[in-house]
Amino acid sequence: MPIWGDFMAQISKRLIPLAAMEKIIKTAGAERVSDKAKAALKEVLEEYAEKISQTAVKLALHAGRKTVKASDVKLAAKPA
Repeated sequence: MPIWGDFMAQISKRLIPLAAMEKIIKTAGAERVSDKAKAALKEVLEEYAEKISQTAVKLALHAGRKTVKASDVKLAAKPA
């Protein structure tokens, strides 16, 4: 795993708070949310965000930039 992957693994536990996961699920209509459901959503969203971020970085580098722009992230998030 590259150094970046190690870094991401170390901080992934605190990237997105579980309270935010509960709020998202409740906004979708749930009355109650289990801790496992919050953790599962957090894991899925963080994995998806990491994939989008990696693609966005590649897009920025391809464009000759070091800075990732919102347009890179939006393009990276579009389905293939």
